Amino acid sequence: MTSPEKNNITAVVLAGGRGRRLGGQDKGLVDLDGRPLIEHILGLVTPQVSAVIINANRNQQIYADLGHPVISDNMADYQGPLAGFAVALAACNTDYIMTLPCDGPYVPLDLVSRLSAAMKDNDAELAVAYDGQRMQPVYALIPRSLLGSLQDFLDAGDRKIDLWYARHNTALADFSDVIDTFFNINTEDDLSKFDKSGTAE
Repeated sequence: MTSPEKNNITAVVLAGGRGRRLGGQDKGLVDLDGRPLIEHILGLVTPQVSAVIINANRNQQIYADLGHPVISDNMADYQGPLAGFAVALAACNTDYIMTLPCDGPYVPLDLVSRLSAAMKDNDAELAVAYDGQRMQPVYALIPRSLLGSLQDFLDAGDRKIDLWYARHNTALADFSDVIDTFFNINTEDDLSKFDKSGTAE
């Protein structure tokens, strides 16, 4: 397995959820400062990787119009982020995927490099962001070689992301200096906190 570098990492934007706390809206398409939320994310993450995949379970054509491949979960009934991880690992043409949610309008400009450094420095199997207080589990760098392990985990009926991470040597990438970048939009109140300048109040 090669080491994680920009040219062998695919970013996977996870837009496959139900959006329950946002009235069932497709969160990636929610208007934020005049643009769909996912456009803010794509603009920040695309320069950090060699390719981008969008994981979406509805409005696939709208997402496809953004210019990146769209893949849907191969498990019914919205089984959570690990289902998105699995289809992305199977679909990508790179050695690694770097996952992130569609509801976080801020993306650290060095997200990929910090995750990569944490993996290499700790000789780890995968790396996950840590904001200084807790793990941010959907911001992760995962090698394609772990697809078999993940599929076995899902086939056994397990869905908890932290339990799958616990099966592997997982490095925590320190983002404690930019903890605010993990602000995410789950509710209408969260939307109201994002002002016209593109910052959270």
